[in-house]
Amino acid sequence: MTQRLKRTELALAAQMIQAGELVAFPTETVYGLGADATNAAAVKKVYAAKGRPSDNPLIVHVSSFEQVKKYAVLPNDYAATLVKAFWPGPLTLILPIKHGALDPIVTGGLKTAAFRMPRNQLTRDLIDLAGVPLVGPSANTSGKPSPTLADHVLHDLSGKIAGVLDDGPTDVGVESTVLDLSVVPPVILRPGAVTREMLLQYIPDVLDNHHHVAKDEIPKAPGMKYKHYAPNAQVYIVNSTDPDKFQSAVKWGLAQNQEVGLLATDAIIASQHLLRFKNQFSLGEDIQSASHQLFDGLRYFDLNPEIKLIIAQGFPRQGLGEAYMNRLEKSAGSEYLQIDDQQVSVIREMTR
Repeated sequence: MTQRLKRTELALAAQMIQAGELVAFPTETVYGLGADATNAAAVKKVYAAKGRPSDNPLIVHVSSFEQVKKYAVLPNDYAATLVKAFWPGPLTLILPIKHGALDPIVTGGLKTAAFRMPRNQLTRDLIDLAGVPLVGPSANTSGKPSPTLADHVLHDLSGKIAGVLDDGPTDVGVESTVLDLSVVPPVILRPGAVTREMLLQYIPDVLDNHHHVAKDEIPKAPGMKYKHYAPNAQVYIVNSTDPDKFQSAVKWGLAQNQEVGLLATDAIIASQHLLRFKNQFSLGEDIQSASHQLFDGLRYFDLNPEIKLIIAQGFPRQGLGEAYMNRLEKSAGSEYLQIDDQQVSVIREMTR
């Protein structure tokens, strides 16, 4: 049985980790599924619990930069500069690793590994108390929306892991930015709350290349597979702030004889046409709240098995909107609704 652990039970959580068990932990982004990164048998349990392919590398969570130096090679000064600027925080750095420093089960067989220091103090205390870095993919069934609450973790993994350290809702809501420092120039493999504009202040030639990974390609970072973060219902994206377009989209969905969920901002939901539509979840007022609420909204509709279609609002790909659209596109399989004069058609956009 999976235990919901309180802050006061941190020592018990650390003992579980040391015993080779799995404990989900909170970060400022999403909840991670923790195991001793130096224990290959424990790490294998992570893949089994999630139903995750073993070629998908895991992020190693640390409580200090000194821990990173124990396992990784620092090819240039960028790592130290970025750690000073953004750690603890939602930035993951991919670095070459020292020979034999980490088991291939952690790295997906690659000669690089991903490292992050989470902002959540409780989790950093857990790492210190356990005395080992933690692997920490999102604490959910592989391919499903990432968990932003302990309840989400229990929904997916209850009975499969030893415990979940409950610290309430996460702050950011989308996973960390992943930056590959093992190549020149450095490349953003997954967008997040640390945007390219922020990174350009420290790395003038950083590239933006978070492409879809081919079926037989080994990803260098988590979350790069084509279909990801997906609820049971099919998600369709509407790139608009016009309530009439969302009304047309909802009518189109209902005409398919399917129950429809609406995932949109307050301004869209509050329109005269949609206010009384029953299956809705608010993304709040802006891109900050939308990014925070996205996974929670997808999971909200997942709890209602009658919902077969989700109409979700898109945002401009600027700043945090890049991360939001990256997650939303993967959850939808890049399926968009094009609406012209109330005529609705499904299109597929591969923007990355």
